[in-house]
Amino acid sequence: MNTPFGLANLWLEGDAITRFVAIALLTSSIVTWVILLSRFWAVRSLQKLKPELEQFWRATSYEQGLEALTNHAANPYYQIAKAASAASAHHQSQASNHRELLQTLNYSEWMARSLKNSIDGVTAGFQKGLTFLGSTGATAPFVGLFGTVWGIYHALIAISSSGSAQIDQVAGPIGEALIMTALGLAVAIPAVLGFNALNRANKLLGAELNRFGNDLLAYFVTGARMKSGE
Repeated sequence: MNTPFGLANLWLEGDAITRFVAIALLTSSIVTWVILLSRFWAVRSLQKLKPELEQFWRATSYEQGLEALTNHAANPYYQIAKAASAASAHHQSQASNHRELLQTLNYSEWMARSLKNSIDGVTAGFQKGLTFLGSTGATAPFVGLFGTVWGIYHALIAISSSGSAQIDQVAGPIGEALIMTALGLAVAIPAVLGFNALNRANKLLGAELNRFGNDLLAYFVTGARMKSGE
């Protein structure tokens, strides 16, 4: 049934600014959900890799331990372990030349620095999309509010020019304008909740990677993995 009110009428009767606000909110909502679904799927995939660490430490050689880690391209544990192996080999091959940092850093300091850089590089990848989610959560309500104010302004102009202010003529246009505020909140709430949830998940993953890095450092420096509680 055709109705003079609703979202369709808001789009048809709205001007360029009203339509721009609607498109901006719709685009932000789509991008937000794409980021949320992709990042939560990535977090879930990384959590499934944790059981492989025990196989890594039970391996009879470091190379065999690396092979026990699957999905090398997207596995942060593999990337950190591989970087640690490369850093160790580099230090041992260049130590006799006393070049640059190797002149002042001993083996333990060199490995600690290399592992930290590797972990920082991996965790930086976890931040993808969070800036957009935070910005969307902070600005979407105000974008929707701007659309509402703009819509009410034009609705009042139309009502005043018609010379009639009956309740049905006032409620419809203003109600449609208020939809913009609701749309802004509908975009902002998932963005804020997702931002907080991903931040917490990233902190937990970062803590896991730091523990793994400490174990690797102990292994390369002392030849044994750091036991729990040490």
